[in-house]
Amino acid sequence: MRELVEYMVKSLVDDPNSVYVTEEDNGAEVFLELRVAQEDMGRVIGRQGRVINAMRTLVQTCASRDDRRASLEIIE
Repeated sequence: MRELVEYMVKSLVDDPNSVYVTEEDNGAEVFLELRVAQEDMGRVIGRQGRVINAMRTLVQTCASRDDRRASLEIIE
């Protein structure tokens, strides 16, 4: 799932070298933390959070295939 998030975010931002995704796997749950450059934060969040919510939905769908839960957070 980390690779999926990296691919989506790097295609959105101006500075793909500043994209970092960390993944914590606790068995039944996966926690993903996303870090981007400050000037790209608006592109990743989108209007009224639509872009990040769509990414969260995709991550949750991928996790549900394996009977797991997943969460995606943006860290400044």
